[in-house]
Amino acid sequence: MAATAKDGYKVKVTLTDKHDSLVYLAYYYGKSLPTIFKIDSAKLDKNQTVFFEKKEKITGGIYIILPQDKSSYFEFLLNNGDDFSIVASMKDLPEGIKYKNSQENTDYIVYQSFLKGLAEKQQKWQKDYAASKTSKDSTDIRDKYQAATDELLAYRKKYANDHQGSILTSIFKAMETPKVPEGKHYLPDGKVDSNFGYYYYKAHYWDGFNMKDDRLIHTPLLEMKLEEYFNKILIQQEDTVCMYSDSLLSRMKGTEDLFKFTLNWMSTNAQTSKVMGMDKVFVYLVENYYMKGIATWLGTEDLKKFIDRANEIAPTIMNKKASDFTGIDLNKKELNLYSVKAKYTLVIFYDPDCGHCQGEMPHLDSLYDADLKARGVKVIAFNVDKEEQKWKDFIKKYKTEEWINVYDPERKSLYWRYYDVQATPSIYLLDEGKIIRGKKLDYTTIPKAIEINEMRRSGKLK
Repeated sequence: MAATAKDGYKVKVTLTDKHDSLVYLAYYYGKSLPTIFKIDSAKLDKNQTVFFEKKEKITGGIYIILPQDKSSYFEFLLNNGDDFSIVASMKDLPEGIKYKNSQENTDYIVYQSFLKGLAEKQQKWQKDYAASKTSKDSTDIRDKYQAATDELLAYRKKYANDHQGSILTSIFKAMETPKVPEGKHYLPDGKVDSNFGYYYYKAHYWDGFNMKDDRLIHTPLLEMKLEEYFNKILIQQEDTVCMYSDSLLSRMKGTEDLFKFTLNWMSTNAQTSKVMGMDKVFVYLVENYYMKGIATWLGTEDLKKFIDRANEIAPTIMNKKASDFTGIDLNKKELNLYSVKAKYTLVIFYDPDCGHCQGEMPHLDSLYDADLKARGVKVIAFNVDKEEQKWKDFIKKYKTEEWINVYDPERKSLYWRYYDVQATPSIYLLDEGKIIRGKKLDYTTIPKAIEINEMRRSGKLK
């Protein structure tokens, strides 16, 4: 009867050029350097050796040996159940590393040495390219680069074909980028498809990434791929991003770390995005994953923070009808947002004491006179401060009498709840139906928001 494989690992590490040093065992977690996580440490004994051992099941991947002085480090591959030894000279990496009982790590050294040699060639070619005097010289050097790239890709492909299931194979395949078929490609009506390359690259971007191999979390690959895919490849339109978020997460369903990291990354990326409207993606993810009990790794308080923030943002997501509010105007009469009839309504929440507001207001006033008034825009300037005289002095100073000026001294409108006013000025663009068409704007972005909405109205933008 075959022996049952043991969980955990046993790794013996001898550093031939280190003495009496603390040595860390670390790994990547979705991110690249310098972000690594130390999971164990031990001090070199008199034989310059440390032992790292764990009996519980682990998730394999790329792990790291890091001496305390951090002057150098090296990576190695670790799988659940591994038992091997390493002898390394930290002054001669990667060639100075020898493994016993780990063929995969020996293969990894060969690959790293190959990369080191390629990098040295590329440095020489860069110098040659800078010094090239003819177009033939430049072309020859570019051909060398291409030949080297082809050689590297062929190396990874052959290894992956010969070593199915290994972590190094998963890494090599995850590093693949789609190669768009050459030649012209045509639409059903016979016209040349000028967008074929983009759509092909997007459709095949994740082909090599094994969504079920949790070992890929312990590599520096995942965040880099997510960053490129969501922020550089996908069209930055909130519904599109929601759709592709669902698609990717569904393929990772059943994994532990890949799914967890990806959902957390997507949520943070959407919440912190500078692209207007991406906070809708954050709300969508919270409502469809966090609120449904899928983010089981979060404690009660952390989960509550996600849900509370989504609830704060939800009333102001793009293309949703803005909440009505009531303010007191200069004649001490109540004025409702919905009672203002205009092709566009610009709502500006500001504080007279806010330095940013004081700097923005003259620009907004000039923009209104030069452009917005002619476009049928009405401005509601909502003062969030309670002092009446300060409010009136501000209006006079910045010459905004032509605008609709309101304030809410008794805080009846709950503007902060329905418009997520966490800082001032906070500016929204509403269309004639009081649908939110722009948010968190400033005087430089308001015209663009109107232009985009005009394109939507005309059917040029879906």
